[in-house]
Amino acid sequence: MTERTETACGGPRAAAGPQEGVVETRIPARLDRLPWSGWHWRIVIGLGTVWILDGLEVTIVGTMAARLAEQGSGISISTAQVTTVAAAVYVAGACAGALFFGRLTDRLGRKKLFMLTLAVYLAATAVTALSWDAWFFFVCRFFTGFGIGGEYAAINSAVDELIPARVRGRIDLIINGSFWIGAALGAFASIALLDTSLFAADVGWRLSFGLGVVLGLVILLVRRHVPESPRWLAAHGRVDEAEAVVAEAERITEEHTGSALPPVTGEPIRIRERAPIGFLTIARTVVTRYPRRTVLGLALFIGQAFLYNAVTFGYAAILTTFFDVPQADTGYYFAVIAVGNFLGPLLLGHFFDSVGRKPMIAGTYIGSGVLLFGTAVLFQQGALSAVSMTACWTAVLFLASAGASSAYLTVSEVFPLETRALCIAFFYAVGTAAGGISGPLLFNGLVSTGKASDTTLAFCIGAALMTLAGLVEAAIGVRAERRSLESLATPLSAVGRAGA
Repeated sequence: MTERTETACGGPRAAAGPQEGVVETRIPARLDRLPWSGWHWRIVIGLGTVWILDGLEVTIVGTMAARLAEQGSGISISTAQVTTVAAAVYVAGACAGALFFGRLTDRLGRKKLFMLTLAVYLAATAVTALSWDAWFFFVCRFFTGFGIGGEYAAINSAVDELIPARVRGRIDLIINGSFWIGAALGAFASIALLDTSLFAADVGWRLSFGLGVVLGLVILLVRRHVPESPRWLAAHGRVDEAEAVVAEAERITEEHTGSALPPVTGEPIRIRERAPIGFLTIARTVVTRYPRRTVLGLALFIGQAFLYNAVTFGYAAILTTFFDVPQADTGYYFAVIAVGNFLGPLLLGHFFDSVGRKPMIAGTYIGSGVLLFGTAVLFQQGALSAVSMTACWTAVLFLASAGASSAYLTVSEVFPLETRALCIAFFYAVGTAAGGISGPLLFNGLVSTGKASDTTLAFCIGAALMTLAGLVEAAIGVRAERRSLESLATPLSAVGRAGA
């Protein structure tokens, strides 16, 4: 292959001195300089809206646990099996799917995998509606999680490689935070679907899964128009395709803004096309080249995974156990919490790009931990009602949601291009296995005793993990705001500075 460099306008030209298998490009700089346009909205809508679907389904399953266990529901399963076993199986499937599809995403491309993972997710969700026994429900939940785990790897890597560096933080946070739009919709939907005057006990919960499938099919149609990552294409020798994607983005942006684009600045990069990188090479890169970043990623993921999986699957149980809230009314309270969760990334997201990653990530993690400790004290003293408990949790999760979303942002930014999807998958899988499986099991086990002291202990464990993660960020966090991905972690296929 002839080496390529960039002309003044950013297009490729043959270099005077050919070098086998090397391309020189300013594709990253060209993408990062683009003003926001309809091209970026296409990406956000096509990729980001799947978290709304995930939030919808997870919330409905949590709020319908008691209905599934009722006589006449059409499925033989207990409340504990839904809130504990099914929750753990779902998370285990997500961990497995993240690792399996994450590796394929780095090898086969972002677009192929974010289409495939959504298809797996939709198929498993549809079949869940046909469940008649606990074992079949568990199998469906595993494969639903398997698909959504792959989504986390494929979506986050694609978004960060397509969105300009100056707004990457806020966009990533808002996209990941949109899970809570779905959670709020799911909470409200569960109110109607649990109403036996509207739907029979064996119909309402099945319709909830059907609703998710319909929304998912719409997302799948939109997603067809999202392009492959030009960064991934260039690294795999498909420079002409990468150039075509960037040229299309530039054309749409110029039409949208009505003015010429700013000039391309920054150093070009030189990349050597290479064979697929083995898992051992990736593992060695992550652990030996970036050990501090590895510790950072694990701390952030474990803290948020424990807190969020415990709350998502356990808050309805707290309301019914300690505050005598009817099962059919828990959706109202959860909807309030969900709105607070989305407002966190929405209102705080821009500070992650302006104030910076380290102070904002550390602040949101530590702040949410401190507020949760305070909530635990008030709960233990019996000073809270269902309304005031919900207000406390809303405040806690307003900060925690922004922090949790930044965990995905962090690991997708600070590792090389060729490992990005698998790194997201690895940290998601390890963090979620540690916090997402143990969280619901421990949290529900403590809540089910009916003792306030046991639930207080669960709160304190979650608060301690979030606070500890925030302290780790303060100590070794990476200042990634407004920096190109290539400046944060040099691609493994890079061969030195352009022109060297």
